[in-house]
Amino acid sequence: MSKRYKALVLSCIDPRFQPLVYEYLKKKKLNGRYSSFTIAGAAIGVTDSEFKKWHNTFWDNLSTSIELHKIDKLIVINHRDCGAAKIVNTKKEFNDEIEEEIHTKSFKKIKDSLRKRHPSLSIELNLISLDKTIKTYG
Repeated sequence: MSKRYKALVLSCIDPRFQPLVYEYLKKKKLNGRYSSFTIAGAAIGVTDSEFKKWHNTFWDNLSTSIELHKIDKLIVINHRDCGAAKIVNTKKEFNDEIEEEIHTKSFKKIKDSLRKRHPSLSIELNLISLDKTIKTYG
């Protein structure tokens, strides 16, 4: 009988956050039970028009993970001090409030897309900081 995997984890390429993502998943007892998809901006990279060429790659990979690993959840881990958020920012300034809006928008978009494409999958949306603080979104 094959091992049941739990989730696909979408996270960012930023090397500062790799140990924090690993630690978070270890605390959730998911070691060896998730597939990983790492792309600049995490949810921003797979939802914002600035990175449109990347979108289908993510959704194709998610479909493959569902088929091969029978995952039942998408865990999204965006992070603060995000370079992709700075790239997609359309305002003259950039601050914590503007960055929060960008992450929130990406979370809404990915959640809506997931409901349409894979309605049986659950989703967990997280925003992590370098101080290991994690904010979870509904």
